[in-house]
Amino acid sequence: MEPEELLAAGRDLVRQPRPATAGLWPRAAALLARQALEEGLRRFWRQRGFDLERVHNLRCQLVCFASIHDRALGNRLHQAWLALSHACHHHPYELAPTADELEGWMEAVEALLARTRTAAGR
Repeated sequence: MEPEELLAAGRDLVRQPRPATAGLWPRAAALLARQALEEGLRRFWRQRGFDLERVHNLRCQLVCFASIHDRALGNRLHQAWLALSHACHHHPYELAPTADELEGWMEAVEALLARTRTAAGR
């Protein structure tokens, strides 16, 4: 799936929770948003001709993004990635992320995807 499709599916879960997904939608939406961020970052590096596919540590890729492209967006993406990664896992005695938290993290992912669309002339 394209990162835009992953993000849209996550947003659908947040904006239209269904009885069948009760209790599951926050973590499922977080997983989809994190996958969209990771795929968007891969696209970003490919478009610029950087071979970071072998750099499996996404933190390193995010540091590179902030250092050479856009520090503010890179920091937002790093924070969103950490929060989404944490939210993907069930932790006893911790609440799942709220819809507002998820929407905020998804906005950062959307900003990255907008950069890749602009670079590709889409």
